[in-house]
Amino acid sequence: MRLLRGEMEKATVFSESPADQAAAFEKAGFEYLHIVDLNGAFEGKPVNEKAVRAILARVKMPVQLGGGIRDLAMIANWLEAGVSRVILGTLALKHPQLVKEACRLFPGQIAVGIDAKGGRVAIEGWAEVSGQSAADLAKKFEDTGVCAIIYTDISRDGAMQGPNVEETVKLAESITTPVIASGGISSIEDIKRYKEFKTSGIEGCILGRALYEGKIRADEALAICNIKKS
Repeated sequence: MRLLRGEMEKATVFSESPADQAAAFEKAGFEYLHIVDLNGAFEGKPVNEKAVRAILARVKMPVQLGGGIRDLAMIANWLEAGVSRVILGTLALKHPQLVKEACRLFPGQIAVGIDAKGGRVAIEGWAEVSGQSAADLAKKFEDTGVCAIIYTDISRDGAMQGPNVEETVKLAESITTPVIASGGISSIEDIKRYKEFKTSGIEGCILGRALYEGKIRADEALAICNIKKS
């Protein structure tokens, strides 16, 4: 399912089987799968574990998971289950030292998710907007072992109105940690724009609603990124 600007009451269900959908993405040629436990993000604990494990059993491609992961035990549990890296969002703002400890314990497997609204970090499933700027939070994790920053502009997420390329690139250029762009990507042109800034630190972009609604074709997106279906 996909939300509109992070609002659960504006959710659209695109598939009743997450595992089937994941397998379809892998068959299309995608090389990495991004999963968010939406219920978990709001409740502060894993909720859709059964669905996530079903996905892990179906696909061979790497999987990154976020949503409701709040302590080291949860991180270890998911990594042992086969998740390639976990995404920490609320923890990054509220308990940055725990994130740094996770990076030490699980090198190369910890990403930080920064979801922003009006330039300010939103947490707890986007239900709470803090006074912390996205850029300042990202800088706290420089040289700590965080493998990527997943940056989402909430106002663009699921709205199909185009991404906030300017703010995403600005963030990427201010840090050395690779940035993965998320939110609002709705056309092939959006992917091309992000690719122009690859040297600025944009490592990739996350596609969601645009794929489900057929606004972006998988083969065209992969071709732009020079990814060939095996």
